[in-house]
Amino acid sequence: MARAAARLRETQLRVTVQRMAVLAAVEELAGHPDAETVCVRAREVTGGLSIQAVYNVLRVLTEVGLVRCIQLAGQPARYEVEQNNNHHHFVCRLCGDIINVDCAIGPAPCLQADLPESYKVDEAAVTYWGACPRCTPDENQ
Repeated sequence: MARAAARLRETQLRVTVQRMAVLAAVEELAGHPDAETVCVRAREVTGGLSIQAVYNVLRVLTEVGLVRCIQLAGQPARYEVEQNNNHHHFVCRLCGDIINVDCAIGPAPCLQADLPESYKVDEAAVTYWGACPRCTPDENQ
């Protein structure tokens, strides 16, 4: 919780138990938890915390750059600690696992938006979909 408090202070946010608990939960949970999962973990610290309060805190943490919100088609929003490294994600269609993927490299026309010069792109979100090794039968056997 001390680490969460320090990170909140760094962004000039008022330090509250709810904010510390939610930020600590996102930091501690493996993968890319949804708000419900964050809420369950944060309640271990706060005792009582509504899901709406968790969404409100996650929104604020996202706005100040402490947390990154990932919007995946057909799934609830997911959250992770902002790493400021512009990584992408792979989602297993079978089990739903999400893993981080380094930023796409090499020629990637799909990342070069065909927009007039007056549009300024500052981020590209890429999601790879497929099957993870646990869900894919070993083809060598």
